Amino acid sequence: MGVDSSAEAAIPVGRVSRLIGGWINRLGAVWVEGQITQLSRRPGAGVVFLTLRDPSEDVSLAVTCYRTVFDPVRELVAEGSRVVVHAKPEWYGPRGTLSLRAAEIRLVGLGDLLARLELLKRTLGAEGLFAAERKRPLPFLPRCVGLVTGRASAAERDVLQNARRRWPAVRFEVRNVPVQGVRAVPEVIAAVRELDEHPEVDVIIVARGGGSVEDLLPFSDEQLVRAVAAARTPIVSAIGHEPDQPLLDYVADLRASTPTDAAKRVVPDVREELARVHGLRDRARYGIGSRLDRELSGLTALRSRPVLAAPRRMVDERAAEVSALLDRSRRTLDHRLHRATDDLAHTVARVVALSPAATLRRGYAVLRREDGSVIRDPAEVAVGDALRARVAEGEFTVAVREVAPTLTNTLGS
Repeated sequence: MGVDSSAEAAIPVGRVSRLIGGWINRLGAVWVEGQITQLSRRPGAGVVFLTLRDPSEDVSLAVTCYRTVFDPVRELVAEGSRVVVHAKPEWYGPRGTLSLRAAEIRLVGLGDLLARLELLKRTLGAEGLFAAERKRPLPFLPRCVGLVTGRASAAERDVLQNARRRWPAVRFEVRNVPVQGVRAVPEVIAAVRELDEHPEVDVIIVARGGGSVEDLLPFSDEQLVRAVAAARTPIVSAIGHEPDQPLLDYVADLRASTPTDAAKRVVPDVREELARVHGLRDRARYGIGSRLDRELSGLTALRSRPVLAAPRRMVDERAAEVSALLDRSRRTLDHRLHRATDDLAHTVARVVALSPAATLRRGYAVLRREDGSVIRDPAEVAVGDALRARVAEGEFTVAVREVAPTLTNTLGS
């Protein structure tokens, strides 16, 4: 820094700190490798604090980075992880501390590869390529199975032998391709597209045996993942062994743990299906027999009821009631007719007894003038008047010869 100083002309601490800061700020960014010994991620804070240590020399440096730098690798790094950091030295004057401001964090070696795969996985997942609703169901019994695998490989042998052992009539369309190296990705994509356009292929298996992460890299290639996502035919991924999970496993319609497991998932076992058919047939037979027995028992119970055991009994009882009601109605009607006849005879007798004709039959007569008026009082006639007399059997003319006083007047006198 070339600053003159002495015991008599000492430099203030603030100036020294500024001089150090100015010199450090002129330094460029560097790539630093180390092991994370401390990791502080405070909730809500926009800055993450790390401590990088060099185990060989037991030297540590503080590192700070923004969340946008740390978040892409937050699930891959932890205390103890070895990382490579692209950072620029910074001097914090008030405390006189040196730190590194990180602009990028990578894992060392295999860790870096896994980090890049994780970033690709998140990108494709955000696009919805791994969504469960995109998964298509496999056909129960495919007409033809497409197989993409290495030539004369153990994966090919496992799939073909296990599938034919389960269903001898199964047919395969096999496409042998490189399963590692620079030619693997384009040839696997071409084989998948060819089988996807095949009119009889109902499902496609992409199979490969186990291997290292580097060996399985072609099956995490972005172009292959997108080609599988665009296929119309259901695709089964059978790459490596159970722990291996390339990105093809996430986009495929079904992930099989091994090529043998893929054969079991795609092709049904004829013995199991026959056993299932026999079991269903026995269940159906038992169910129908039980239903028939239950219905027969119900019919027997119904037939044992009195109304069905002797169905005419109710009719006979009702017939007897109808006959009794009929006889009763006849007697009632006859009785009322006899009473009505007697009443009518009595009424006729009274009418006859009170009628003028009956009175005339007893010897009385009705006298009328020529104009038809009835004579009720002797004072109404005079000697010499001609009157019409009405008797029971007819009429005749009479002449008044004498008018006698009325009986009332005579009694009154």
